[in-house]
Amino acid sequence: MSDTTPSTAPLDPQSATPLYIQLAEIISKKIASGILAPDRPIPSENRLAEEYGVARLTARRATQELRERGLVITVRGKGSYVTPDTGGNIPST
Repeated sequence: MSDTTPSTAPLDPQSATPLYIQLAEIISKKIASGILAPDRPIPSENRLAEEYGVARLTARRATQELRERGLVITVRGKGSYVTPDTGGNIPST
């Protein structure tokens, strides 16, 4: 299964904005647009790291950022899921 379609916005390592924040923004936009539906999983940390070419820790921090914003919840042993109540109403940052 080779998913080589460039459907993701590139991260800018030269930006003053940390990579994990940039990644969290990309995922939050996918949630807002409905690409990532409520009560459905987001890609795993390993998958995010591979897809965006970042370290797993960067993907973990992005997921943590999304949790702090209330956009995802993490279920131990299962993964992280879009919160059911987001419904496209994502606060601007």
